[in-house]
Amino acid sequence: MARGPVALTPEEIAAVKAMVVYQDEAIIALDKPSGLSSQGGRIKAHTLDDLLAAFAKASGNRPRLVHRLDRDTSGVILTARTKPAAAALGKALMDRRVRKTYLAVVTPGAPDPREGTIESALRRVEQGREAHMRVCPDDHPDAEAAFTRYRTLGAGEGAALVELSPHTGRMHQLRVHLASIGRPIAGDVRYGGALMLGGEPCGRLMLHAFSIQFRHPDGRAMRISAPVPPDFAQTLERLGLPTPKPPDAPTHG
Repeated sequence: MARGPVALTPEEIAAVKAMVVYQDEAIIALDKPSGLSSQGGRIKAHTLDDLLAAFAKASGNRPRLVHRLDRDTSGVILTARTKPAAAALGKALMDRRVRKTYLAVVTPGAPDPREGTIESALRRVEQGREAHMRVCPDDHPDAEAAFTRYRTLGAGEGAALVELSPHTGRMHQLRVHLASIGRPIAGDVRYGGALMLGGEPCGRLMLHAFSIQFRHPDGRAMRISAPVPPDFAQTLERLGLPTPKPPDAPTHG
């Protein structure tokens, strides 16, 4: 279905253009802030999908999201500027040839073991207008296989920084998997995350899409990163946890 025109303010246009971390004729990668919905949602405000109208061509066609991030997750997200690019990236995602790396602050400390995999199946549960994911047995009729690799990058008193690599793309997968091992992501109200960190309120979901590795539609291997946001970095510093640094620029293979 064709999308209608979206009227953006000059401030919205400037804001979305400031999110760009990489662009060429085929793709645009953006650094989405926490609190901005990727698409849809019930909040009467423009989503990232709406804001992509700022990059519309003369024909009115604008870039398409090829995957999503939860509203409260920050970080790198890919869009396609052409139909062939959208098809190529969509197929790569379906074939699990796109590697995503996330950073999360969890409590009450490092997972045990500090590095490993979580392979618990998940199922979707509807509660009124809300949808949740729950861990379930592999043989449940609604079970969806889910696989997450994790490793601890640093641990302090009462919190740890964990790097996450999902090998499947289930809704809320990282959040539910970490909660299932007793290490929910801080700020995650839905799945039992701590609301205080180091004696101060946790103002957001402490989950950041740090980098994405994929093959560009023209065949190049790419890695694009989004730096740790200032509020996330300040929390890490306060907790005595390391702040990972992305490459200075997108890397090409």
